[in-house]
Amino acid sequence: MSSLDLLKQEKRQLIRRHAQGSDLMGLRQVLTTLVPLALLAWAAAASLALSVWLTAGFTLLLSLVMVRVFALMHECGHGSLFKTPWLNRAQGFVFGVLSGMPQYVWAQHHDYHHRTNGNWDKYRGPLSTLSVSEFNALPAPRQRSYLLARHLALAPFGGFVYLIFNPRFNWLKGCLALALHLLKGKGPASFKTRYWRTWREFGHMSANNVVLLSLWVLLSNLAGPTVFWPIYLVSVSLAGGAGIALFTVQHNFDSAYASPQEGWDADRGAIDGTSFLVLPAWLNWITANIGYHHIHHLSAAIPGYRLPACHAEYAHLFERVRRITLGEIPAQLKCLLWDRSSQQIISTSGYTPRATEPENA
Repeated sequence: MSSLDLLKQEKRQLIRRHAQGSDLMGLRQVLTTLVPLALLAWAAAASLALSVWLTAGFTLLLSLVMVRVFALMHECGHGSLFKTPWLNRAQGFVFGVLSGMPQYVWAQHHDYHHRTNGNWDKYRGPLSTLSVSEFNALPAPRQRSYLLARHLALAPFGGFVYLIFNPRFNWLKGCLALALHLLKGKGPASFKTRYWRTWREFGHMSANNVVLLSLWVLLSNLAGPTVFWPIYLVSVSLAGGAGIALFTVQHNFDSAYASPQEGWDADRGAIDGTSFLVLPAWLNWITANIGYHHIHHLSAAIPGYRLPACHAEYAHLFERVRRITLGEIPAQLKCLLWDRSSQQIISTSGYTPRATEPENA
């Protein structure tokens, strides 16, 4: 029996044993996040009168805790942080405001990623990874732009766009389009936009933005705009950049399984198309154990605080999962092309363009 067949056989038992949320454990995760977040935000603002370097240090630590905020928001979206559903919804909204992301809307899109993991005809990741033939078809300047835009050094800018700019800008564009639609005498039922798919999504997006914009005004007035905005923008941008890099390396790594629609296997996507980030204990805390991403894709119902125990108990099922250490991450972030012919992700480092890949292999 192959290791993949064994996984399929034991998967149901694995999920039954570990997909058990706890309200008490969930509350502990929340408190050990919000308390350090508040203290570091206060320290960063207060230290500015003493030393800009001290403020920079506190801001860096604040950005790390913001990564944890987003990771726990992600768990709430899966309904796994708490056992009680309304606690996941309520805390997910709070974490969404703190991270700048309308949580409910984000969770709907993220769920699509889980339903199609490893199927690169359906989902190309947050970096919109090109296939080899698509990349080869680009003129040389656009190839360079493709690679530059995905360089690790630009990750904080990507974090700014992802968490601060886009959620506000897209909401405002959607609201303006809705207002124009209504001014033309058309009913709301006929309104369509790419920014939200249901009125429930619109409601959550609006609530997130109204609360967050109100907090921006309040905190800017309390701390002063020259104190609040640099600390806020830098910490959230760094956290967003780290989150994008973290997500990417969990799916874009050398020889990662990347199947077209035909022949796609979801369990193989979890085992061969998802990495196991072997991180120091403090980084596992920062990321809420999301480095155990192979198990997370077997079942998103398993809370992050149960992932290490699950991995230890079923280690025999995960021997073929790709291990990536902290030092290997920069090299793996160069894996930016989908090779359809081998059904794998390949690196652009030393890549020689070729035009032989069949687009619909």
